[in-house]
Amino acid sequence: MDLRELERDNTGRCRLNSPVPAVCRKEPCVLGVDEAGRGPVLGPMVYAICYCPMSRLADLEALKVADSKTLSESERDRLFAKMEEDGDFVGWALDVLSPNLISTSMLGRVKYNLNSLSHDTAAGLVQYALDQGVNVAQVFVDTVGMPETYQERLQQRFPGIEVTVKAKADALYPVVSAASICAKVARDQAVKNWQFVEKLQDLDTDYGSGYPNDPKTKAWLRKNVEPVFGFPQFVRFSWRTAQSILEKEAEGVTWEDLPTGDQEGQGRITSYFNEKPGNRPHLPHRYFQERGLESATTL
Repeated sequence: MDLRELERDNTGRCRLNSPVPAVCRKEPCVLGVDEAGRGPVLGPMVYAICYCPMSRLADLEALKVADSKTLSESERDRLFAKMEEDGDFVGWALDVLSPNLISTSMLGRVKYNLNSLSHDTAAGLVQYALDQGVNVAQVFVDTVGMPETYQERLQQRFPGIEVTVKAKADALYPVVSAASICAKVARDQAVKNWQFVEKLQDLDTDYGSGYPNDPKTKAWLRKNVEPVFGFPQFVRFSWRTAQSILEKEAEGVTWEDLPTGDQEGQGRITSYFNEKPGNRPHLPHRYFQERGLESATTL
């Protein structure tokens, strides 16, 4: 899998795809959706779709695709290579969501939790297939959250398509298994070849599994936290494990929302209404205060 585009810029999101087989534009297709890397504190999350004509589904099953978690890395690589060889009827696309994107989304002013990010990414990939001319007739999705709610949401967005959302769909439907293999191969390769934008000395790339409860992963996090600037962008700093290490190992920061002196004495709320306008300082809107913006009197 060619991830050079991701390696050039791994700070946001990156979409990769195979060519669309001609037959997938003509015949009704089945499409599967799955992800890899939802839980780890390190590395990207990858969402993938895989699709093929309904008339060729038996050929996809003949590849012996299975839930990627049950396969070894070499088996996943072999099956992905086989799907690439069968590019005359099998297509795929994926979205790689960087750790930085995930964390800034979750900790932004308007909260965008991981479930919502996952749902929107999956729906975006289905729409991408449609925009590329794939004749999608059925969609099977490995659920995130309540399958009934998720399925209803997707069905409303794609009313002309039969949508099925199930737990463990990657073990139930071969087309979802194929998507899970695409996602896992891409994530493994992205983690292995991650390009650190930070200039780290004596970088140890033995991260462990990347999951928050892995002692080796925790040790790597403690070793690579910078007291002022925090973690490299390889780390999802919104994860509780990362936040706990930051609180213990990094320097504390005091954020001042208001100028010094404006926080002295809260007083009674009724005093606000009793004061004469001239006695109460006029503070700019919080938007301007937080960004250090002031009114310009001259140009």
